[in-house]
Amino acid sequence: MNPRPRIHLTEVAPRDGLQAEACFVPSADKIALIDMLSRSGLAKIEVTSFVSPQAIPALADADAVLGTIHRAPEIIYTVLVPNLRGAERALPLRPDEFNLVMSVSESHNRANLRRSCEESFSALREVVALARTADIAINVSLSTAFGCPYEGEVAQARVLDWAWQFFDLGVDSIALCDTTGMAYPAQVSTISAAWARRWPLETLTLHFHNTRGMGLANVLAGAAAGVRRFDASLGGLGGCPYAPGATGNVCTEDVAHMLELQGYDCGIDIDILLAASERLQKLVGHEVPGQILKAGRRLERRPAAIVKR
Repeated sequence: MNPRPRIHLTEVAPRDGLQAEACFVPSADKIALIDMLSRSGLAKIEVTSFVSPQAIPALADADAVLGTIHRAPEIIYTVLVPNLRGAERALPLRPDEFNLVMSVSESHNRANLRRSCEESFSALREVVALARTADIAINVSLSTAFGCPYEGEVAQARVLDWAWQFFDLGVDSIALCDTTGMAYPAQVSTISAAWARRWPLETLTLHFHNTRGMGLANVLAGAAAGVRRFDASLGGLGGCPYAPGATGNVCTEDVAHMLELQGYDCGIDIDILLAASERLQKLVGHEVPGQILKAGRRLERRPAAIVKR
């Protein structure tokens, strides 16, 4: 019998999810949540962002969080570093990976990062050079890879050209990000096939938002095309202030539940994820968008309802 295809999930809620919240989650609670997620079978956890505390107060404790979590040897602990200053700040804490971000849409990059794409690329080149001297892996997240809220369609050739340029710098992997929730399954299939003609699919991660209700369908389309690495966010938290109407990322527990039913092996303990999602709701003070937490797993049994006549 052929083994089930293995899917590797990256948990982004501690960074991508919490940075979108109005409240500040105490450092000790962040650390406890990440330690809980480390026991769930995830392949990678995005711990925090070494961005200016003034820009994102919710992640002002990046040093304390990364320096205190208990790291499981089988998990990659990655951090977002927006620039050289952030990378230099993170370096003494020895994350396993730097995650760099740039939009492939000129308008979105200027709105989000206050720079042209070329200016961002030039700045990130310095971060890549630093990471190489420190033997830290590098992932680049290319935002608006499936569409831009300001420019509309983004040409696939443009997306792949930026990927070429970053691979030429020596980065290890790239995430194509549906920042705006504009992706649809046929588009995902097409760009995944185009990627496979150029580079190993092991170098590709797909990152979807559920803004238009197609997040899970897009994950399935990517998996069917051979992609084996996906970002997801506990409870479905997340969003982007420069993507009008954007909702959260695809929900980790919903993605894992769906993929397991479809015959993939995510290596995930969904019970731990559900307990972590329940805890997350209390930390952020509101209900999270995830569906499995509300409805239960497909064959989860409940007491029979008694109808009085």
